[in-house]
Amino acid sequence: MQLQQLVYFVAVSETRHFTRAAERAHVAQPSLSQQIRSLERELGAELFSRARGNIALTDAGEALLPLARRILADADTARHEVQELAQLRRGRVRLGATPSLCTGLLPEVLRAYHRRYPGIQLLIEEGGSRDLVRELATGSLDLALIILPLQSHDPALATTELLREELVVVSAAGSPPVVDGQRVRVEDLEGRPMVMFRRGYDLREFTVGACRAAGFEPTLAVEGGEMDAVLGFTEAGLGLAVLPSMIADRRAFVQVTPFAGEGLQRTIGLAHRKDVEPPRAARELRRVLLDYLDRADATGTLPPGTRRVRTPTRDEDDLPPA
Repeated sequence: MQLQQLVYFVAVSETRHFTRAAERAHVAQPSLSQQIRSLERELGAELFSRARGNIALTDAGEALLPLARRILADADTARHEVQELAQLRRGRVRLGATPSLCTGLLPEVLRAYHRRYPGIQLLIEEGGSRDLVRELATGSLDLALIILPLQSHDPALATTELLREELVVVSAAGSPPVVDGQRVRVEDLEGRPMVMFRRGYDLREFTVGACRAAGFEPTLAVEGGEMDAVLGFTEAGLGLAVLPSMIADRRAFVQVTPFAGEGLQRTIGLAHRKDVEPPRAARELRRVLLDYLDRADATGTLPPGTRRVRTPTRDEDDLPPA
């Protein structure tokens, strides 16, 4: 008895028509009829009554039908489980992340994931959130760590809030203090030369927006750089920069000044397309990431200037359990 014979038998049972069953099974009708006859010979009983062109199940066919459906369902489950297991032995995950997260968060997470699934190839796309959202929309990425909230014109993405991130003002080491006190206000940046990221970085839009909300346009001494370039220009004394605390605190040649009050903060989230479920390997990476953040939060080892967010956004679509 072959699985394909059972597929044909169930198709005929449900359509009560050999031609329609053949169309449903994507096989020529003579081949399907031949396989049904072969199954009947093997079982030693007719499965269908074919009187006057009317197709009906015999007693033997009635007895076989629930068993055939169960066998086919079990075979499909086995095939699915093996394929899922194979995905975690080989394959790839395409993950996008902002530059600060590539440096300040991902190394430990990816190390934990690689230890667990050494056969999975990790493809990392580094870029600003706007760019990463577009990559997700086109299917070029499975997951992306982006800055929330999404804009109204963004594609439909499921998002999970992960961290609140503190932003700070960075200046060259040895340069005069940004302000007389310990903390700086956004208003204190007016008229000060600033080093600014290229367009496409959320941090650029965030900083410019904060300055405009305070009533002034930022003075740009240098603009258009990536994360390393902005840090390098700042270290060289070309201007001030607003950067994530998790990156600024790792640099030895800059001085870091926090913002006053509640400061400037932004939300880091994980996103994927709503209309396409990420592959198993990507879902496992999500689980490893969340486990890492929970452990780091419990032990006080989250990246500098961040705190764990446990309340999901309203856009969140929980992935099914791994």
